[in-house]
Amino acid sequence: MMFDKKFPLVTFIDTQESLNQLVEQLKQSNMIALDTEFVRTRTYYAQLGLIQVYNGDVLALIDPVSGINLTEFWGLLKNENILKVLHSASEDLEVFAHYGDVMPTPYFDSQIGAGFAKMGHGLGYANLVHQLLGIELDKGESRTDWIKRPLSDKQLTYAANDVFYLYHLFPMLKQKLEEFGRWDWALEESANMCQGRLDAIDYDNAYLKVKNGFQLSQIQLAYLKPIAKWRLKTAVKKDIAVGFIIKDHALIALAKSKATTFAQLSSVKELNEHEKRKFSKHLLSNLQNADLENLPQKIDVIAFRPDYKQSFKTVKSKLVSIAENNEVPIEIFASKKYIHDFLSWYWSDNKGNNPKLLVGWRGMLALSTLSSLEL
Repeated sequence: MMFDKKFPLVTFIDTQESLNQLVEQLKQSNMIALDTEFVRTRTYYAQLGLIQVYNGDVLALIDPVSGINLTEFWGLLKNENILKVLHSASEDLEVFAHYGDVMPTPYFDSQIGAGFAKMGHGLGYANLVHQLLGIELDKGESRTDWIKRPLSDKQLTYAANDVFYLYHLFPMLKQKLEEFGRWDWALEESANMCQGRLDAIDYDNAYLKVKNGFQLSQIQLAYLKPIAKWRLKTAVKKDIAVGFIIKDHALIALAKSKATTFAQLSSVKELNEHEKRKFSKHLLSNLQNADLENLPQKIDVIAFRPDYKQSFKTVKSKLVSIAENNEVPIEIFASKKYIHDFLSWYWSDNKGNNPKLLVGWRGMLALSTLSSLEL
């Protein structure tokens, strides 16, 4: 095919007045293509550098670094009358949650859509543009420091491309999905990506995400719990990735040591000297306040069950067959996590919410097969 759409004038939005005007224009849209550019190195949260949006008439690059108030724009993302189209948007959703406390609704992810449209799993944006529009994109600016100003014309063009072509390929992708009867599947799976992202941070259960916590006894977990909570709170407050405060293996060593004095803490070799100097008081305070009267439950790792590997293999084999018969990428249909969650649910005598494999479009394909299994 020959793509002949003229590239529109790009508007750089860095004043409150221009942003307010843009939002009013976008409110009249049925669909907008959306993207963000950000930087993430040592920070807990991604640093938002640019927001790109295109509704077929107006292509705007919004500059959050300028300090403009984005409240009205975030409100636009909740407008039920406007479909928000993004590509591979997991990290964009993190940005929306942190900066706007919002999820785009309704929302369509073109990478998910491409998978359902039998174009391939995990398809990159440039590949999708090439397949549908025949355009070769220059991705040379993908490592740009989007916080630094001014941005070059080449960088701005790169950013604008991400929504210009997305807007124009969307109708073609939607048509493919409708022909396959999978448009609703793509919307459902896109919505699944948004689930839980606006939940409050669960500081109390931070210890459950510390690697190898399952190795610890209940008493050791009681010591791990307060220091994991302190680390996460510190990371959020200082906007530093948790691993750049204290590594997981050091937290595990501290919990095993049950250190409650400076001498005991100093003997924990997994803590480096910088960490000991900077954090000893905080760590000791939390370790000394470990609640030994109400011990956490030992972390149950079902993967250690003697029948886990064979059961996992059995379930996966059934699901691979279903995925192949329906030409759905197994990576979308049944990730390792989804199979693991199904087995956890199955062995808990079906307690709690039904696992993902039994609901929605997945349930339509897999429910009868999985319901008949005996593991």
